[in-house]
Amino acid sequence: MIQRILLGFALSLSLVTTAQPDDIKQLQETARTFMRSGDFDNAIIVLTRALQRDGKNMELQKDLVMSYYYKRDYAKALEGAKVLIDREDADVVSFQIAGNVYKALEEVKDCDKMYRKALKKFPKSGPLYSEYGELLWAAKDFSAIKQWEEGIRTDPGYSGNYYNASVFYFYTKDKIWSLIYGEIFVNMESLSERGAAMKQMLLQGYKEKLFSDPDIMKGEEKNKSEFAKAFLQTIGRQSGLVKNGIGTSVLTMIRTRFILDWYEANGAKFPFRLFDYHKQLLEEGMFDAYNQWLFGASENLAAYDNWTKTHAEEYGRFSKFQQSRIFKMPAGQYYQAAE
Repeated sequence: MIQRILLGFALSLSLVTTAQPDDIKQLQETARTFMRSGDFDNAIIVLTRALQRDGKNMELQKDLVMSYYYKRDYAKALEGAKVLIDREDADVVSFQIAGNVYKALEEVKDCDKMYRKALKKFPKSGPLYSEYGELLWAAKDFSAIKQWEEGIRTDPGYSGNYYNASVFYFYTKDKIWSLIYGEIFVNMESLSERGAAMKQMLLQGYKEKLFSDPDIMKGEEKNKSEFAKAFLQTIGRQSGLVKNGIGTSVLTMIRTRFILDWYEANGAKFPFRLFDYHKQLLEEGMFDAYNQWLFGASENLAAYDNWTKTHAEEYGRFSKFQQSRIFKMPAGQYYQAAE
């Protein structure tokens, strides 16, 4: 009788302590509900107990580290982050989480070492290049641009590197990449706050950088990028249009003529998704609306609002088209010159 009782107790105990996938998922969802509400203490309680039942569950470990991070218990977060990135199956997100923790603790050297380890394991991860570059940029290390460029080259579908590189080039003597990378980024993140800020920077860039000197090729003698030279030479033919200043209507004319000339002379040599998109919009009668969307609000919000009202059908057609597609740069269209 006693043996039966002991056996029954052992069986019931095993049922309680053995991790069941559905139970673990439910516990994780409970913890994430706490996290979303800002109750990180309760999230930690649930996740800790869930990990007692499934100690190797990476997603639980990630959530626990993030809960400590959001709670600002960075010491505990770092302890968990180190465990995460030491796992054989550590993924990109694990290293991103660790990067956030190291940055919060301002442990720059250890963070630098961690990103190097991460990129050795994931040499084509756009997010890791972007965040590593941000670490270097914060430390006033201008080699950050090398990380962002490599991110663009190896993972062209990730938007963050375009944003960072565009901002970097905006504060240099560069005339082209701040504009091209910036416009690519806006098309990738059209609804974000950074996207709105980038539109303003683009308009400013056309005024301050591209057409500030009548000789658009001045200072480009050492430019090793054939694509960049072709871009400047092609758009430079339209510099006469800026004699009365630069605004949305003038930019629309310049960019229209640029696309027509580009595909006549350079389209086959330098296939480029952004210019293909411009050409498509031109052919479908939506390029004016696109340029209004890109520059209009930054130039004059009242005039832009008036344009959308007086061209409601045209703008509505463009908006519907834009919302139905995802802009993404393909591999193999990287034309920045190697150092």
